[in-house]
Amino acid sequence: MARCCLVLGDQLSVSLSSLNLLEPEDVVLMAEVWSEASYVKHHKQKIALVFSAMRHFAEELTRSGRRVLYVELTNPENTHHLVSEVLRAQASHQFDAWVVTEPGEWRLKQEFESLATELSVPIQILPDDRFLCSHEEFEAFLKGRKQPRMEHFYRKIRQSTGLLMEGKNPIGGQWNFDHDNRKALDNRQTPTPPSWPLDPMTEKVIELVNDRFSDHFGDLDSERFMWPVNRDQALLMLDHFINERLASFGDFQDAMVRGKDTLFHSLVSTSLNLGLLSPMEICRAAEDALHGGVAPINAVEGFIRQIIGWREYVRGLYWAYMPSYKERNSLDAQWPLPAFYWDETKTDMVCLSEAIRNTRENAYAHHIQRLMVTGNFALIAGCSIEQVCDWYLSVYADAYEWVELPNTLGMALFADDGVMASKPYCSSGKYIDRMSDYCKGCRYNVKETETENACPFNYLYWDFLNRHRDRFSRNPRMAMILKNLDRFGDEKVRTIQTLASDFRARVQTCGGDALQSPQDQLL
Repeated sequence: MARCCLVLGDQLSVSLSSLNLLEPEDVVLMAEVWSEASYVKHHKQKIALVFSAMRHFAEELTRSGRRVLYVELTNPENTHHLVSEVLRAQASHQFDAWVVTEPGEWRLKQEFESLATELSVPIQILPDDRFLCSHEEFEAFLKGRKQPRMEHFYRKIRQSTGLLMEGKNPIGGQWNFDHDNRKALDNRQTPTPPSWPLDPMTEKVIELVNDRFSDHFGDLDSERFMWPVNRDQALLMLDHFINERLASFGDFQDAMVRGKDTLFHSLVSTSLNLGLLSPMEICRAAEDALHGGVAPINAVEGFIRQIIGWREYVRGLYWAYMPSYKERNSLDAQWPLPAFYWDETKTDMVCLSEAIRNTRENAYAHHIQRLMVTGNFALIAGCSIEQVCDWYLSVYADAYEWVELPNTLGMALFADDGVMASKPYCSSGKYIDRMSDYCKGCRYNVKETETENACPFNYLYWDFLNRHRDRFSRNPRMAMILKNLDRFGDEKVRTIQTLASDFRARVQTCGGDALQSPQDQLL
């Protein structure tokens, strides 16, 4: 008799721990289920990406001689839930045992642990060793630390992997070159992402998703779909980044330019989070580019830090602090998420409109658009933590809760009371003006704070600081900013409060449909 291995949609790696355990007679189960595609209304492109990548991976396993039970979404016997699909397969095939690699999301792990009581045979949940830091190693890192900062973790991973190291010392004589990576884009050309003909399997999935998930957010058509759905395409995307983008990635990784959606960013996060690429092969490719003179140290270090620093760090925090982490809301943010997050035409703030347009069209926005535009706005406006987190999980092709939740709740929204970040990542419109060309084409004046034409980021920023003045006064990193607020005087603070209050009222009254000043509203 055979065992069965359940492979999830983000576990598309031939090196997966559960697959490595299998004997030739064992079987693989993969299932497209409605519950996973719709527990939040995922972007159409993400659903198409996952389903197509799953089908390609199943085909690859079959070619290698593995027997695969693949349940398509339209299968009339599909129960549309992973647990019930396991139970259905067990009833049909009477496997001796089940094996699965630990899922990336807490809710699924709980479901699989409960499944053990329903199955008549054993189920083994194996660690996901595709990450560089195990849960146990991260717990050891946390021990004795009141504030587990990413920089300390990053250095530890650099040392353990040997990436960008010369013996015990970092290459270039320093750990972090971030101060070199904050340039606004000059007039240079930006590369076009690679493309390849869509195969019939992907075309069929796109048609399926547009039919069955028509009410989900986002655009999906064959001409614009750019995400790798198999390992060969993922390697092409990685090679393109290393040779065409990495050299300029460092300098301009924080830049934002109207109409330039990807700039010099890697576009490999979807492949990495699906399992089509591994973190070490990505980092080794970037390191080789440094040694080969293809890219400078500030670009390579900044990119590798995103992979072995932030990515591993947020995954460690997620598993260490869940499930209570998801309920945190240290700033008591409750304001409903404005409707323009789902339709960029409902705001005339260029920065938000551009970030959300990019998100709708591509299921993508780069990290500064996510953090310092949509995230910054949600933070200073006081938007509902749950609604903001659900939005980020819904709209991006690379979003899975283990990586989305800490980045949103902890880093963007400062809702974990400083576990992840030492201070809020908040700013006025000044930062956006410095790092982008958005403000030049915007009807709001980024230089003003106290008029109806003022950039809403300006008065919302100072209103946010004023509302949380007592809390932030205990944070040494906020002292200088609060001194600036203290210089405003009562009248200026009252004007800012009034503008912020009127702004929220306009958005709420219009259902988020407009952010125009009162004389310009077309309702």
